[in-house]
Amino acid sequence: MVFRKPPDGGWGWVIVVVSFFTQFLCYGSPLAVGVLYLEWLDVFGEGKGKTAWVGSLANGIGLLASPVCSICVSSFGARPVAIFSGFMVAGGLMMSSFAPNIYFLYISYGIVVGLGCGLLYTATVTITCHYFDKRRGLALGLISTGSSVGLFIYAALQRELIDLYGLDGCLLIVGALSLNILACGSLMRPLESSDSPPPEKTGVDKVPDQYFVYHEKEKTVEENISILEKGYVDEKCVNSMPDNKQDSILNKNVLNSINVNEKDTYKKKVVEQTNFCKQLAKRKWQLYLNYWEETMVLFKNKVFSALFVAILLFDIGGFPPSLLMEDVARSADINEDDYHMPLISIIGIMTAVGKLTLGILADFKWVNTLYLYVTTLLMTGVALFAIPFAKSYLTLAMLSGILGFLTGNWSIFPYVTTKTVGIEKLTHAYGILMFFAGLGNSLGPPIVGWFYDWTQEYDTAFYFSGFCVLLGGFLLLLAALPCWNACTNQSSKLPPNTYSYKVASSA
Repeated sequence: MVFRKPPDGGWGWVIVVVSFFTQFLCYGSPLAVGVLYLEWLDVFGEGKGKTAWVGSLANGIGLLASPVCSICVSSFGARPVAIFSGFMVAGGLMMSSFAPNIYFLYISYGIVVGLGCGLLYTATVTITCHYFDKRRGLALGLISTGSSVGLFIYAALQRELIDLYGLDGCLLIVGALSLNILACGSLMRPLESSDSPPPEKTGVDKVPDQYFVYHEKEKTVEENISILEKGYVDEKCVNSMPDNKQDSILNKNVLNSINVNEKDTYKKKVVEQTNFCKQLAKRKWQLYLNYWEETMVLFKNKVFSALFVAILLFDIGGFPPSLLMEDVARSADINEDDYHMPLISIIGIMTAVGKLTLGILADFKWVNTLYLYVTTLLMTGVALFAIPFAKSYLTLAMLSGILGFLTGNWSIFPYVTTKTVGIEKLTHAYGILMFFAGLGNSLGPPIVGWFYDWTQEYDTAFYFSGFCVLLGGFLLLLAALPCWNACTNQSSKLPPNTYSYKVASSA
């Protein structure tokens, strides 16, 4: 498939709108799972760490499967993947309403919904990057605010639905709303050139002739001699018989030759199909080898290597507040009358503001997006250290707003990845980075929950979270320092469309 130059507009703005609503519909419930988390604690009576696995899986499993999601989007396109994933998200939410225990939720809500969200996220980000170049930061910021607005609305919506229809009714209604993803996905028209090459042949025709074992010209001399001798003997026998017998023998010979030809044709087809399967398996294996070779090349980039460590530690420490902040407030014995807005809603709306603001900043030429991303990591670590000192709703609300705004750095993360490895390797590199992000999302909330189960307080857990985020930020900062330029090979050239951040981006 040959892509045109990104139009930076036109149908691209339709892609932005439908991608916004896609992320709004698929991530609204998983990101606002903190409301459901409190209900599951009361219904199933399990520990905080064990119950936190449901929300962490829903937000992490899709990222863990990002390499697979990237392959699916590259192979089938964004539109088919989005439509299929819409069924997954809606079906998983509806199945969760019938969950008899917490283990069923691990599958229905954690894995099914989470994997559907991961596929949708990869599809929306990839197709947006194809449609935008100069305004890519703005476009990514706009579509990523969809999940944040979804968090803001779904936090209040799910609480209201639980009060009206119970937990099961809430999940059924939210699942029905997710079916609107199908309409959004149908509008994700791929960006293809008008002079694209004709479609390739399918089936056995794709395999070059040299891969086939069967060739007429490769028949051995012995086979040809035996065929000629057989024909000569048959002709001699026929000529020595009466005419009526000759006719019958000729008819039999014709029938026998037809049967032999059919058998030879069948054997030839079997041989061709067998060798086609063998060559297809070899090609697939070669693709896997190429994938791992390209992966190793990516990890020779110091910025990319530091980036995957930073995103892993950031999600271990930075994701738990969005899931557990409501329980933090309840554990601090804050009066419910002081609640003017759910803390999760504050995180959601400020995340939307942060994504949009940081996305706009990333489009300015004088802004180094890598250093901007590092700054958000360091500030997030400081805010996490401050959570144990917050003993009132006002201070928790302020910290929730700060953390939400800084979490908006998700909007510039694809931008940072693109500028680090180039648009050609975006899908591959982004899939790897999202795998480590998903690992952090999956481990973060259960670790914080286990800390609470062991110590009966959240202070130690958030000190640990803050340390993880700060460590990731400092490692990325060290990798991005200009002093590394002195250690690089000046003769090495960067691939096209690659921005080095004034550091060594290839080894």
